[in-house]
Amino acid sequence: MNVVFISPHFPPSYYLFCLHLRRLGANVLGIAEEPYEQLRPELKEALTDYYRVERLEDYDQALRAVGYFTHRFGKVDRIASHNEHWLELEAYLRENFHVFGRKIADTEIVKRKSLMKRKFVAAGIGVAPGRVVSTIEEAQAFIREVGYPVIAKPDIGVGATGTYKIANDSEVRDFFQHKPPVDYFMEAFVDGEIVTFDGLADHDGSVVLCMSLEYSRNIMETVAEDDHIYYYTLRDLYDDVVPAGLAAVEAFGLRESFFHFEFFCTAEGKLLALELNARPPGWPTTDMFNYANDGDVYREWANVVLGRRPEYEWRRPYHSIYIGRKARIHYRHTHEEIVQRYGQYMVDTIRIPGVFSRAMGNVAYIARSPRLEDLKEMAAFAQERV
Repeated sequence: MNVVFISPHFPPSYYLFCLHLRRLGANVLGIAEEPYEQLRPELKEALTDYYRVERLEDYDQALRAVGYFTHRFGKVDRIASHNEHWLELEAYLRENFHVFGRKIADTEIVKRKSLMKRKFVAAGIGVAPGRVVSTIEEAQAFIREVGYPVIAKPDIGVGATGTYKIANDSEVRDFFQHKPPVDYFMEAFVDGEIVTFDGLADHDGSVVLCMSLEYSRNIMETVAEDDHIYYYTLRDLYDDVVPAGLAAVEAFGLRESFFHFEFFCTAEGKLLALELNARPPGWPTTDMFNYANDGDVYREWANVVLGRRPEYEWRRPYHSIYIGRKARIHYRHTHEEIVQRYGQYMVDTIRIPGVFSRAMGNVAYIARSPRLEDLKEMAAFAQERV
């Protein structure tokens, strides 16, 4: 099998997808802007061939790269990146080379929040009221229906980038004076906690593994306030999240795909679908899934692509936590004090690439324990301010 992997060097641990594909017998064909000599040795070993482009955003360059691989190795069987930024590039390449997976017509439903909302409703999953607004008059009409506050976010967007909480008429006017020239989706504000349904679907759409995440605070607020965050995996998934998540996987027709569904759990006990990301949750959450299960998400995806049976039982014997710290914040406890006190739980300390740092911090601790209270105590200690 010939598998083209786009940008296999980033995020840092994604080289493991390529490594396991190669170990299971696939030809792994990498495309990226990174000079070959700067790739990590393990990735070089995993790649059957590598095509460097000057700009991946230049579709003609990516097209030539896949054409080169086709000429040299025969028909390309899969194209992947697991990166939100390259979803459309993947789709166009699959369309042109007749490769299995999401094509152009399929990408809108997994990128536009307005279309996601319709799909959730059709699947019988509750949502907060929302619509695309192009003018201040349309926004004001919507606000008259749902009241303040509302959330405005790009209809196509990643994470909390470009997202605003609007609480009054003055802020509406200010928003439209400075709004970027893209479609914006306006939604009624929901007072609730975000819980996710994450996992991997096989070739037939059956869920091979599933996990859930909870967050210490809203990502939108974290970015807006340049604050720190922690989040963790759950050992026991909520009874209402699992059926809703499985229904959503079927409704969106996910095949050979990771997924990251976000739901609001309201104070009244209602579950409302927020959005879908048709990819793994943001790095390094894939590593956290491994730590929580003593499994290997990267190898399991390779098994799915190659039509092999799952190798792991995803029983979630541990909680795994991500604890971010920001360079601008003065913390009471040093790195050495954290390690001395909580080293028994720690599995990794990582530096966060700049592109993720606004939301994720500059340095993070990854830890695990069967007891969530151990990890929350560690988070409170690590993030305590002076």
